[in-house]
Amino acid sequence: MRKKIIATGISGLVGSRITEILGDKFQFISFSLDSGVDITDFNLLKLKLARFSDAKTVLHLAAFTDVTAAFKQNGDKNGSCYKVNVVGSRNIAQLCRNYKKYLIHISTDFVFGDKNPPAGGYIETDEPKPLKDEWYGKTKYLAEQEVEKSGCDFTILRIAFPYKAKPALKKLEPEVKLDLPRRIKEKLEKGMKLNMFTDQVITPTFIDDIAKVVGKCISKRPQGIFHCVGSENLSPYNLACKIADTFDLNKSLIKKAKLEDFLKQNPGSRPRQKNLSLSNDKVQKELGIKMLTVDEALEIIKTQL
Repeated sequence: MRKKIIATGISGLVGSRITEILGDKFQFISFSLDSGVDITDFNLLKLKLARFSDAKTVLHLAAFTDVTAAFKQNGDKNGSCYKVNVVGSRNIAQLCRNYKKYLIHISTDFVFGDKNPPAGGYIETDEPKPLKDEWYGKTKYLAEQEVEKSGCDFTILRIAFPYKAKPALKKLEPEVKLDLPRRIKEKLEKGMKLNMFTDQVITPTFIDDIAKVVGKCISKRPQGIFHCVGSENLSPYNLACKIADTFDLNKSLIKKAKLEDFLKQNPGSRPRQKNLSLSNDKVQKELGIKMLTVDEALEIIKTQL
């Protein structure tokens, strides 16, 4: 019999792929608005959670992730971003403590960004400091704090720029936007020119690897924070060039641009982090999982497609 896992947000970009990969090992019970669960409603969530005493783990993926829309709600604790990311996470963490359930809380690299990371990227013991007025990152950091002080058994997995081969085979993500590599690939296939930043650093993460880490966490129940990210820090420009090389697309369509220039030209736009490189050494050493580089993941995606 498959172990039952209560999961929020499993119809999204990351969750839908996790259920595809781990669905033969675990039975995921979806807690979503479609299934009648509002994580911001403590009493309703309590009633729903109490029905699954045999589910000992909660995978919390649900989040307000539209960073531009979040910026427009900056500082608003009555807005949907704060309610979902902070209040919802607080409710889940407190109920995990009450019902003695293990919580796997999915967080983000956006909890960093205000200062440059050390060589090799931010590590788990570095103090989070989101960019000023970057509301998505701020609410996700507040959510982490709610989990840590709740008293429940937990693992926080910080992920970054997740990507995969294609949408779920089942109709699970009808309105989920394409991840960054898929957006790049589709635009190049259409012959569109791309202006990609050369002065920004990100850590793209293959969702199949995230699924491996989640599976290990369900089985081994480690405690604390892990950077569940890819093994390569690079600029969006270099990422686009790798995608063009892998899929034999026209690399001349990729033009160099600077984040610094973009921010000067768009003074009212949302804040953007210049360096979000993260180190995954802890995941590899303590969980024994080798996270792939961009080149390695793209080759797998090419076969999956």
